Amino acid sequence: MYTLVIALIILFAVLLVLVVLAQNSKGGGLTSQFGGSSASNIMGVKKTGDLLEKLTWGFIIAIMVLSLSTNFITPNRGGSTNEILERAGEQAPVNTPPGLNLDSDAAQPADSTK
Repeated sequence: MYTLVIALIILFAVLLVLVVLAQNSKGGGLTSQFGGSSASNIMGVKKTGDLLEKLTWGFIIAIMVLSLSTNFITPNRGGSTNEILERAGEQAPVNTPPGLNLDSDAAQPADSTK
């Protein structure tokens, strides 16, 4: 399920990029790219702009909802954050240099004011 949601997010992101690239900020956009007047006769400039704008908002909303839903369907691997922090504190240090004593008294820096 998680993989399906991630795949849909990637698909919608690619489609969003294509829809945004098809738009033109000066009003030409899709109609001027594919033959000008023939495309204008079929769909009309106003209708093409409305369609692309609705697709843009639809893809944005879909990506946002799917991204937020991944929080609820993410497989739980390892428990809560507090458990992870407690286990990290219990682990012994790895590769301790020889001669370094990690006892509580030895770990404190020497007081230079004496």
